[in-house]
Amino acid sequence: MSLPRPTAILFDWDNTLVDGWAAIAEGLAAAFTAFGLPVWTEEEVKARVRRSLRESFPEIFGPDWKRARDIFYAGVRARHLEVLRPMPGAAALVAAAARLVPVAVVSNKQGPLLRAEAVHLGWAEHFRALVGAGDAAADKPDPAPMRMALGPCGVPADGRVWYVGDTALDMQAARRAGFAAVLLGDAAHDGGIAAAAPDAAFPDGHALAAWLIDDHD
Repeated sequence: MSLPRPTAILFDWDNTLVDGWAAIAEGLAAAFTAFGLPVWTEEEVKARVRRSLRESFPEIFGPDWKRARDIFYAGVRARHLEVLRPMPGAAALVAAAARLVPVAVVSNKQGPLLRAEAVHLGWAEHFRALVGAGDAAADKPDPAPMRMALGPCGVPADGRVWYVGDTALDMQAARRAGFAAVLLGDAAHDGGIAAAAPDAAFPDGHALAAWLIDDHD
């Protein structure tokens, strides 16, 4: 692989390190039902949820989007820790990466939910920062949360920093921040690898962890 050895790695969260879609789908279903809108299937949720709530909900719910937000978050909080599962190889990846370079998370999940999930999994101690939606002045793909998360890592913001995610929006966010864009998975829910156009791609956390370990031997 032609990418330089990373000086720091920033990770996306949902569908990159964890599977928490069941809670997200339930929260959306509650909000859609309250507003008389068709409910998305979990497959539709995976295909459509990309931007942060404060960007997407005004488009869906109009001037009442804050009421929809409150309904959504109530549904998510009720079950998100119960249904949360690591993605394949994610635990090994987080541990391996944190032994080698500073690591952090940038997600469009609300910051308090993100941090609660990291604590629940026992991963919080690995991350220099856990930046979620609402923590910075703007949300991903804006560079603001990327730079916020990188600050505690103590390395320059350049192409040696990796941002690892599962969607084309994640690759866009990486490039807008000047970082390397690394895809985890096949992006089948987002048009495939070619559509995401990453600088490098790994099939799962096991593969990326193995590459990092081998590269540092």
